[in-house]
Amino acid sequence: MKPDEIRKLEAYLKKKFELPKLAVRARPNKDDSAEVYIGDEFIGVLYRDDDDDDLSWSFQMSILEFDIEES
Repeated sequence: MKPDEIRKLEAYLKKKFELPKLAVRARPNKDDSAEVYIGDEFIGVLYRDDDDDDLSWSFQMSILEFDIEES
């Protein structure tokens, strides 16, 4: 993803989830996705989908049983 696209997605997610510490970062050697963090903690991946000239993004977040038990 391009830097301006990442900035727009980051601003959208910060506002939507009311999380000022949320950050979207480019992934090394990947141009179809970006990583999502809250502070220093990795929480998921944003995937870019540009099929059929209909641009969209999907956010994938895995939650481990360990994470739930910890809270």
